[in-house]
Amino acid sequence: MAFILTKENSIANQFLAEMRHLETQQDRMRFRRNMERLGEIFAYEISKTLPYHPAEVETPLGVSETMLLLEQPVLMTIVRAGIPLHQGLLNFFDKADCGFIGAYRKTKKSGAFEIERKYLTSPDLKDRIVIVVDPMLATGSSMVLSCKELLASYTVKELHLVSAIASEEGVEHVKAYLPKAKLWLGAVDSEMTSKAFIVPGLGDAGDLAYGEKA
Repeated sequence: MAFILTKENSIANQFLAEMRHLETQQDRMRFRRNMERLGEIFAYEISKTLPYHPAEVETPLGVSETMLLLEQPVLMTIVRAGIPLHQGLLNFFDKADCGFIGAYRKTKKSGAFEIERKYLTSPDLKDRIVIVVDPMLATGSSMVLSCKELLASYTVKELHLVSAIASEEGVEHVKAYLPKAKLWLGAVDSEMTSKAFIVPGLGDAGDLAYGEKA
C-alpha cells in the first residue's frame, strides 16, 4: 500500500512547494517547520488506520462516549535529516516511544556509495506498530537496510514508512524488499541523478534543515 499526499489537493501541496522552492529554502526555520507540518499531516492520516477502543469521558455536564487509540505507535527516525519530520509525527502521537537510527551514504573512490549504519537505539518493538521516518526516499537502500535490521530482531505488528519525497525507483525497491510495509509519501518524483539525488526533489534535506556537513 502506498498513500501519496499530493494525489489530492490539500494544504500539504503548499508546504511541499515551499520546501522545494530554491529561494524559500534559504530560510532554514521555515524549511524545518514545513517538514514538521508534513509530519503532522502524515500522523493524522496514519491515525485513521490504527486500532481504537470505546471509552467514556466525564465532562462537567455528563458523560461523552468516544473512541480512543488502543495503543501508541513507536516512532523510529533516521537522523539527522529525519528529525523535523519526526517531530511532526510526535506532536500528534505525543505519548509514543521513540528510537533513532544513524545511517548514511559512504562514497567510494569510484563515485558509487554504500549505506553504513553507525547507531541504533530502540525500545522493544515486539508486537508494536512501528513508523520509520526518513524525509527522502531516493534509492530506498537506507530505509530497507534499517528496517531489515529491525525486523531481524523484532516481530512487529505493523510497519509504516514515511517520506516527504520519494523516487519511483526507491518506491519499487521498498515494495520489493519490504512487501508488508505501508508507505506514506508526500510526493513521488520520476528521476534521480547519477549520485542518487531525487529530481526535481528538493536537494539535501539534512543540509537544508541544519547546514552543510563538513
